[in-house]
Amino acid sequence: MVHYLILCRSLTYAQRTARILERGGIAGTVMRTPGRIAKDGCGYCVRVGEKRLADALVLLRREGLPPKQVFVQSAAGEYSEAVL
Repeated sequence: MVHYLILCRSLTYAQRTARILERGGIAGTVMRTPGRIAKDGCGYCVRVGEKRLADALVLLRREGLPPKQVFVQSAAGEYSEAVL
């Protein structure tokens, strides 16, 4: 299954992001950013399903909390930066 990782600048921002998504009816899981894609050392991200990314981005922008970066995690577990 394909997932998107919405990278956040801190744990607090990841938690805010997850709450905004939850209020909008989108399931999001706060997790540590995988080391392969974390550029600033350790970080946090929110994982959402592939069919909900567009809705998630609309909600976050509306709330003034745009993502730092977004990565796609393939079914094989590989990561690549999403082109938005």
